[in-house]
Amino acid sequence: MNQNVPTAPVEPAAPPASPRVPHAPPPRRKGHGWVWLLLLAIAAVAGYYFYTKSVNSGKGGDNGQTAEEGGKGGKKGRGGRGGVPPVVVTRALRGNIGVVFTGLGSVWPIYTVTIKARVDGQLMDILYKEGDIVQKGAPLIKIDPRPYEVQLEQAQGQLARDQAILDNARVDEKRYETLLAQNAVPEQQLTQQKALVQQYEGVVKADQGQIASAQLNITYTNITAPITGRIGLRLVDPGNIVHASDQNGLLVITQLQPISVIFTLAETQLPAVMDKLRAHQTLRVDAYDANNSKKLATGILTTIDNQIDQTTGSLRLRAEFDNRDGALFPNEMVNARLLVEEKRNVVLLNTPAIQRTSNSTYVFLVKPDNTVTVRQITVGTSEGDESEITSGLEPNDIVVMTGVDKLNEGTHVTAQFENGQSLGGGRGGRGGRGAGGQGAQGTQTGAPAGAAQPAGNPNAAPNGNGRGRGGRRGNRGGGSNQQ
Repeated sequence: MNQNVPTAPVEPAAPPASPRVPHAPPPRRKGHGWVWLLLLAIAAVAGYYFYTKSVNSGKGGDNGQTAEEGGKGGKKGRGGRGGVPPVVVTRALRGNIGVVFTGLGSVWPIYTVTIKARVDGQLMDILYKEGDIVQKGAPLIKIDPRPYEVQLEQAQGQLARDQAILDNARVDEKRYETLLAQNAVPEQQLTQQKALVQQYEGVVKADQGQIASAQLNITYTNITAPITGRIGLRLVDPGNIVHASDQNGLLVITQLQPISVIFTLAETQLPAVMDKLRAHQTLRVDAYDANNSKKLATGILTTIDNQIDQTTGSLRLRAEFDNRDGALFPNEMVNARLLVEEKRNVVLLNTPAIQRTSNSTYVFLVKPDNTVTVRQITVGTSEGDESEITSGLEPNDIVVMTGVDKLNEGTHVTAQFENGQSLGGGRGGRGGRGAGGQGAQGTQTGAPAGAAQPAGNPNAAPNGNGRGRGGRRGNRGGGSNQQ
C-alpha cells in the first residue's frame, strides 16, 4: 500500500564562493616622529634655561640692591647662606704645656713571692681566703708537725746521753791530772783522756744541731706571709701531701702597694731624661689605660735599665706608684707619659685647627671683617689636643678649626665657637617688603662680641641683611653677620 511520506523541501544549492583575493596593505608613510621628539626636547631645555635665568636675574637684582645699600652683598648677587660657609673657630691662648715622652708599658709588682713547702708532710689547714690582702708575718698554711716533733724528742734524748758521757770523761780527765802530778799514771794516759773529752764534746754539738734542725722543721710546718700583698688563687687543697722538692708552689703573693710600671722609650729620647736625672730632678710619670683615654695613677721615675735593646732601639724605665686606690693591677697594659719639662707662658692652639701639607704648616686666620687669610705657623710641642705655636700667631687670634675644606684666601665666613657662641653679634631679623629688605630688624654684626650694636634702620638693612620677599633667604651676614 502506498503511503505518502512527506519530504522536506530541498533548498537550492548556493552558488560556489568566489576565491578571495588578499588586498595589499596600503604603503606606509615614512614617519617623522623622532624629529618632533627632538624638537620638543630642545624647546623644553631652552624654556628651562630662560626661565631659570630670569628667576636668577630677579633675585640677583633684589639682593644686589640690598647688598649695595648695606655695603656687603654676595659677589654673585646671591647673599644667601650658600655663599657664606659656616665654620667653627677656636682662639689661641697663652698657657703652659709639658714636654711629654709617651711609652707603652705594663704594670709590674715590686715583689712577687711563690710560697713553697720547705718540709714534707700533709697539708693540714689553710688559714687564708683567696684574694685576701695579708700582712707580713700572717699565718697562711699549716703542715702536719708531728713527725718533726718526734725527731726533736729523739735528738733531745741523744743529747742527754752524750752529755752524760762527756761529763764523765771530764771527771776522769781531772783525776788523771792529779795522778800525773803524783807520778801515779803515765802522761800518755792523760793525753788520751783529753782527746776523749774533745770527742764527746763534738758528739754533744752534733746532738744540739739535730735538735735545732728538728725545731726548724717544726717552724717550717707553719708557713707565714713573707711580704704584704694580695693572695692569688689556691694551688693546693688541704689533705694533700706536699714535698719540699715540688716544682709548683702552694700560693702566690703579689705586692700591690706600692707597685711599678715598666715602660720603654726610644733611645733618641734618652739624653733629655738622663740630663734631668743627673741634675737630681724628680720626673713625674702618669699612667693611662690601654686606650690612652683615662688617667689611672701618678707616680715618679725611679730608675732606668743599664742597656739599650738593640733589636728595638729602646730603653726600659721603671716608675713607682703608691696605688692606694688599687687602680693599677699586675700585668695590666698601660701608656706611660713621662713629663720631662714644662713650658710656661707660650701660645697654645687646638691641634685640629692646624693644617699641614708636604712642605708647610698653616692655619686659616679669621680677620675682623669675617674673612679668612692663610697664616704660616711653626709648631713646637704637642700634648693631647693642644699644640705650642712658636711663631705665626698671637694670643686671642681666631683660627678656623672645622670647615676648612670650603675656604680660600679672602673667603667670607659665618663663624662660631665650638660651644655654639657666635663670633660676632646677633642674627638678622625678618624684613618687610621692599628694596633691600625694608623694615629689617637685623642688627649690624661683625663687631667684637659684647660691643654695642646700632639700632636697625627701618628703611634699609645696614648689612644688606634684610629678609624681605625680594630674597627669601636674604643676605644672612653678607659675609659679616653671625648666626
